Amino acid sequence: MFFNFVDELRAAGIGASFKEHLTLLEALDKDVIEQTPEAFYYLSRATFVKDEGLLDRFDQVFHKVFKGIMTDYGQNPVDIPEDWLKAVAEKFLTPEEMEKIKSLGDWDEIMETLKKRLEEQEKRHQGGNKWVGTGGTSPFGNSGYNPEGVRIGGESKHGRAIKVWEKREFKNLDNTKELGTRNIKMALRRLRRFAREGAADELDIPGTIEGTAKQGWLDIRMRPERRNAVKLLLFLDVGGSMDPFIKLVEELFSAATAEFKNLEFFYFHNCLYEGVWKDNKRRWQERTKTWDVLHKYGHDYKIVFVGDAAMSPYEISHPGGSVEHMNEEAGAVWLQRVTNTYPATVWLNPVPEKQWNYSQSTKMIKQLVGDRMYPLTLEGLDDAMRELSRKHGA
Repeated sequence: MFFNFVDELRAAGIGASFKEHLTLLEALDKDVIEQTPEAFYYLSRATFVKDEGLLDRFDQVFHKVFKGIMTDYGQNPVDIPEDWLKAVAEKFLTPEEMEKIKSLGDWDEIMETLKKRLEEQEKRHQGGNKWVGTGGTSPFGNSGYNPEGVRIGGESKHGRAIKVWEKREFKNLDNTKELGTRNIKMALRRLRRFAREGAADELDIPGTIEGTAKQGWLDIRMRPERRNAVKLLLFLDVGGSMDPFIKLVEELFSAATAEFKNLEFFYFHNCLYEGVWKDNKRRWQERTKTWDVLHKYGHDYKIVFVGDAAMSPYEISHPGGSVEHMNEEAGAVWLQRVTNTYPATVWLNPVPEKQWNYSQSTKMIKQLVGDRMYPLTLEGLDDAMRELSRKHGA
């Protein structure tokens, strides 16, 4: 079964090396966990999953390989009809107890008595007609170790019947999926990781202490400052077809603002032209010339365009193609100027990558930025940040 497990992990694109397999077996041999499926789930997940984007795939593989080893039957409360409740109560309450309850004439009291009976049972019971179990006359089960049956109100005491891997709480963290509100933070970790790469200009106190202790002499170590000198210039497409992605872009922008010390941003619509702006309410009154942007910010800035690249091809290829004003030069000319000035340029597209080939304008933009267009997925952001981090020629 373990070999099949490893094979399934590899087939799902999760790195499962022989070394990791041996690590898992060694941990099991040394009894580092309880002998339960859930404990094994967490141990194997910690062993094989090195990227949070693979958590959902791991859960699916675990469910496929170990399906049926546990059940969550009886974990969810259900409503019980009064006549059924009465019949069941008569089965496992003593005649004296039933007479007392009948004299009260209150079915809430019956329910409360059933709950108390369930709370009294601390051990698994097989057979009999009083305690709640699996082989007795009562079909109910709760607060004991056997999850078979129906719970009458309350909460599961031990929680041992919950199949955490089948619940798939990480289903939004698959790195092949488009970003959503739940996993946006996972993408921002990529931005933070990128933000901390750079010149080692902050004293690494723990590293210095550790190095000095090992070497026997003062071993001063430096590390990238938490908010380092990486310079980022954002161009954000707003309006029109970008409206559905407003929340996503806002969250990315907010995170970038918090993580990058040297960050500048400008808005544009559809394609870059001779003017950009910082305030959408005053986009026509307070515009910045694109030429001024190119001359003000140095070649060492990293450029990130965020837009769906959805527009008429004429907006890119022809003077006067803009839908908002008379542009004297084609959008393609301005995009080429940016890529020539800033070698580290990428375009992030919130539209699923599989749809790009259906849009002529998207293909044109992608070509103009040197094919450095990436989808707004966890994997896409990883690739984009890696591209911006690598060395570029002047």
